Amino acid sequence: MTGRVEGKVAFITGAARGQGRSHAVRLAQEGADIIAVDHCGDIDTTNYPMATEADLAETVRLVEALDRRIVASHADVRDVGSLKTAVDAGVAELGRLDIVSANAGILSNGQSHELSEDTWGQMIDINLSGVWRTAKVAIPHLIAGGRGGSIVLTSSVAGLRSYNGVSHYVSAKHGVVGLMKTLAQELAQYSIRVNTVNPTQVDTAMIQNESMYKLFSPDIAEPTREDFGRASGATILLPIEWAESIDVSNAVLFLASDEARYITGVALPVDGGALLL
Repeated sequence: MTGRVEGKVAFITGAARGQGRSHAVRLAQEGADIIAVDHCGDIDTTNYPMATEADLAETVRLVEALDRRIVASHADVRDVGSLKTAVDAGVAELGRLDIVSANAGILSNGQSHELSEDTWGQMIDINLSGVWRTAKVAIPHLIAGGRGGSIVLTSSVAGLRSYNGVSHYVSAKHGVVGLMKTLAQELAQYSIRVNTVNPTQVDTAMIQNESMYKLFSPDIAEPTREDFGRASGATILLPIEWAESIDVSNAVLFLASDEARYITGVALPVDGGALLL
């Protein structure tokens, strides 16, 4: 099946690499044009490098190679003004908005009572408030279009259960699920559907770093990717170490397509059965 979102336009945050780039490419493969934004700068409360301008340029190249249009710009989900400027410019150039993927997010870790105010605050500001800001600037375009639409918020299995050492992340991702449910109620009258995807660990820079290796393998002095893989796999029911970005992108595509036309208010795990353990 091809052309599942043919002629539609998708707004994606955190689109420079990882899951965001994967979502942009997958939706473009199925006919969508893309409004892509990313901060393209490091965050001082994380222990891994963020995406770069070169990463965002590569997303542009990959989408254009599929003969789809893309409007890419720098925007920070902590700054509603930059988000509004980006989506307004994208809609002005591409003519419409149909799909929103609020994907941008960060990860850090630490025991709850040891987290700094900045670490807690940045997490909530990006992973929860940033999702709200993304929806805030996009919803008026969806309503004005009069064609309905689909908003897919990126939560996590951590939005549906607890994990030791990431209370700020768990809190933000639980908040995203609550936000989704309320938006689904508010926007149903406009035929705008709102859902979350809730992945387990996904093989991106967010998890493939020393900080996460140590979180999952605290008894190993210098844990490797292989050590992390074994520990990560132990948290997933299926015999895998982690999911891939394309697995999440396929779920986003489904929720964005007419195949999911009556699905709203749902938290969709892409977790290999992790929630059953």
